[in-house]
Amino acid sequence: MFKHILVPTDGSDRSEQAARFAVDLAKLHGARVTGIHVVPDFHLMIAYEGAFDPATEEKIEREALAKAEDYLGFIRGVAQEAMVPCDTVRATSDHPYDEIVKAAEQRGCDLIVMTSHGRRSIMSMLLGSETRKVLSHAKIPVLIVR
Repeated sequence: MFKHILVPTDGSDRSEQAARFAVDLAKLHGARVTGIHVVPDFHLMIAYEGAFDPATEEKIEREALAKAEDYLGFIRGVAQEAMVPCDTVRATSDHPYDEIVKAAEQRGCDLIVMTSHGRRSIMSMLLGSETRKVLSHAKIPVLIVR
């Protein structure tokens, strides 16, 4: 049924659970997976804060890229252990949902498997969750792993 599953990750325990689930589902269907992590655009964040320090910006970016590699490495490892073909992609954006939806379209994915953190703070109500945004913008099925 499914041939190519996109797995967004933020490195959380819940994201890791969703990745394991996606790999199991891919194995069952003879599908492949693509992991994606979206790094925030620190240029805009630092400019917004009004403190531009190139050294600090470079350090933050290096750390974020190293974390992204760890998060995506987890998905590659789970897929390799299950003998499921896997690719990963890293994107940079202030709108992770947009990059997730774009990656699914560009790579021909037919399912997105992701988690919802279930945060109920005022900020999440105002901004909406990335999961909710993916659900409302994706043109393919989205499976939420709780």
